[in-house]
Amino acid sequence: MIDLIIIGAGPAGMTAALTAQECGLKVVVLDEQLRPGGQIYRNVLDTSKDTILGPDYFDGRTLAQRFLASGVDYRPGAQVWRIDDDGVCFTGPDGASILRARHVLLAVGAMERPVPTRGWTLPGVMTAGAAQIMLKASGVVAPNAVFIGSGPLLFLIVAQYLRAGVAVKAVLETTPRGNYASALRHAGGALRGWRYVRKGMGMLSEIRRAGVRIEKIDSYTLAGRDHLETVDYVVAGQARQIGCDTALIHQGVIPAVQASLSSGCAHDWNAAQVAWLPKADASGRTDKDWLRVAGDCRGIAGALSAQLSGELAALAIAQDQNRVTADEIAARTKRVRAKLNTDNAVRPFLDQLYLPRPDLLAPTNDDVTICRCELVTRGQIRQAVSEGCPGPNQMKAFTRSGMGPCQGRMCGPVVTQTMAAMTGLSPAAVGHYRIRSPFRPVTLHEMAQCAEAPDQKAT
Repeated sequence: MIDLIIIGAGPAGMTAALTAQECGLKVVVLDEQLRPGGQIYRNVLDTSKDTILGPDYFDGRTLAQRFLASGVDYRPGAQVWRIDDDGVCFTGPDGASILRARHVLLAVGAMERPVPTRGWTLPGVMTAGAAQIMLKASGVVAPNAVFIGSGPLLFLIVAQYLRAGVAVKAVLETTPRGNYASALRHAGGALRGWRYVRKGMGMLSEIRRAGVRIEKIDSYTLAGRDHLETVDYVVAGQARQIGCDTALIHQGVIPAVQASLSSGCAHDWNAAQVAWLPKADASGRTDKDWLRVAGDCRGIAGALSAQLSGELAALAIAQDQNRVTADEIAARTKRVRAKLNTDNAVRPFLDQLYLPRPDLLAPTNDDVTICRCELVTRGQIRQAVSEGCPGPNQMKAFTRSGMGPCQGRMCGPVVTQTMAAMTGLSPAAVGHYRIRSPFRPVTLHEMAQCAEAPDQKAT
C-alpha cells in the first residue's frame, strides 16, 4: 500500500518526498503542474532567465533536480479534486483515478489575496503574481504596466521586470503609513531576519535607481469603458490620474486552503495574516489522523520555511508509521525546528508592515463585483445581510456567491471580510464557506472513472 500521498511539488512537497523516501516510505507525489517547483520555483529548471529572476529563485533548482533523480513516484499534470480518508481523486493525462494511502500531506502552497475594487474585472487588470507566472513560464510581459499594491512580492516582480529590460510606468504603493510604526513592535524579529530586510531594501534601491516612479497612495480606482484606461488615485488628499493599458495589483498572498477545507479538518482565523489556516501542530498534524499540512498552505512563511516544514511533516509521518523511532529523529527534528524558528523570526514584522488596509479587504462601494463567477456585487451582499443572512454559507442561497466554477476560492475571503465589516463581528465569528468535493470542476465521466476504478493501493 502507498504510505504517503503528497499533493504539490513545490519546496515543501519535494522536500517531504525526499525525506519520506529516505525513511523508507512508499510515496506518490501528485502535482497539477507539468514540472516540479510549485509557484515559487515555477519552471526553475529553465536556465534562460537566470539573470532576471535572481539567485533566490534558483535556490530551488538543486532541490528540483534531486527530486527528479530520486525515483519518487511523481505524477505531474494531476488535478486533484477530492481528498478524504477513503482516497484522493484526481484527473491526470490518462484520465481520472483514485489512490489510497495511510497518510495524505497537503503541500499546495499559497494564492494571491483577492482584492475587489472598482474596475478590477476590466481587461488589462490582472494580479502581479499572474504576471510573474507569465514571465517565468513563457517570457511574456506587460510593458509600461502600473503596479499597485503592497508586499515583498510586488517589489520583487517589479525588479524582475526591470532586469528583463521591461519598462515599468509606475509603482503605486498602498502600504498604510501607520503600519511602519506598528511594525516596530517586532523590530527584534526584523533584526534576526536581517537578511530578508536587506534583500527588500536592495530591491527598493534597484527600482529607484532605474528611475521608476514610486508613490505612496491612499486609495485608487481602476477605470475604463471596454478595457482599462486609467488608474485614478489619491495622494495626501490630492486626486491624481495615470493613463495605462495594464495594471498589476497585489496585496500579498494567503494560504491556499480550498483542499484542506474540503477535507473537513479544523481551521483557525489568523489575524496577523488575515486568513484562514488549517489547525495543525508543529509537525503539520491536523485533527484528521490521516491528513498533514506543510508549506505556505499552513501559513505564509516563504520558500525556506516551506522546505523545513515539509521535512518535519515527513519525519513525523515516518515516526507515526513506525518506520523510525522518536530517538532516531529527535536530533534531526530539533535542528530543523531551530532553523525554522530562525527563518520565521522576521515574519511578524513583515505581516504587520504589509497588513492591507481594511477597505481593500472589504470593499465599501456597492457596485464592486465580489463574486466574479456569479457577478455578485457588494450591494447584493449588503442587501442579504440586511435581510438576516447569518453567514457565508447562507449567503450562497441568498446571492449564489461562491457557487461558480471556482467554488468560492476567489470570493470566499472577501465575503467573510465584507460580512464582518457590515455586522461588526470578527471574521472568526462570521466563518468561511463550507467547501465540498469536488472542489474543482470535474466531469461526470471523470467521477464515474473513479467509481469504477479498482482499489489502487499500489502494493
